[in-house]
Amino acid sequence: MSDITIFHNPNCGTSRNTLALIRHAGIEPDVVEYLKTPPSKEELRKLLAEMGLSVRDILREKGTPYAELGLADPKWTDEQLLDFIGRHPILMNRPIVRTPLGTKLCRPSSEAVLELLPVPPLPPFTKEDGEVVKDSGERRPAPTSR
Repeated sequence: MSDITIFHNPNCGTSRNTLALIRHAGIEPDVVEYLKTPPSKEELRKLLAEMGLSVRDILREKGTPYAELGLADPKWTDEQLLDFIGRHPILMNRPIVRTPLGTKLCRPSSEAVLELLPVPPLPPFTKEDGEVVKDSGERRPAPTSR
């Protein structure tokens, strides 16, 4: 079992590029295809806390039932929004990556994952669309244990 997890949608180019970047670093992550195996409410709460984001921060509008469910309405509580994600996992934006250096929603650009990879700078990587990603080598500091 890897200490890196990606909540992945194989139909999403950003998610595919993020997964490919992780593998380019020589890491085989735990891949959670969250549309097939949605995270529990408790797991979602934990991911949100780790990222310092609200439920609304991870809601995806495009290609989802967001509008038809009226989720832009501020009447919905976080708990209700988590319930909607549980029923419609496509509402969760992706990819979310968890590593020993932190947890992050790696959007809009897949190279956002680089700061989370506990590896030295990587050689250039070419995304599906031909764009070349150059790794600056900047990483989040490892969390200190208390």
